[in-house]
Amino acid sequence: MNWKWLSEFRDFALKGNVVDLAVGVIIGVAFGKIVSALVENVLMPPIGFLLKGVDFKDLAVNMGTAQTPVLVKYGVFLQTLIDFAIVAFVLFLVIKGMIALKKRFETPVAAEPPKPTQSEIYLKEIRDALVKK
Repeated sequence: MNWKWLSEFRDFALKGNVVDLAVGVIIGVAFGKIVSALVENVLMPPIGFLLKGVDFKDLAVNMGTAQTPVLVKYGVFLQTLIDFAIVAFVLFLVIKGMIALKKRFETPVAAEPPKPTQSEIYLKEIRDALVKK
């Protein structure tokens, strides 16, 4: 049997990019759960209280009849939009902070000295010629 494909798969799966992506996805899922819990249990109850006890998840429009209700649950959609906005904002702040930290701890790259002008080259040649005499 030819087991070359197995070693190719191993090389692919253990590349830095694939492992980094997997770690990022796992952390992202966990972060999403944290933010969803924050929104659902901390932020939305006061907002619902300010809106006279309205729970966003209960908001719906009945487009059917009493015997066959067809509910359009736009409240769940609003809740999801709020979750997304908060996750996006927090992620923006985290990335902005990471960039600031990265800039703070990076060593500045030394800039190349500018190339001498033609007149500077001539002056150095004249100086070197005078030193030799």
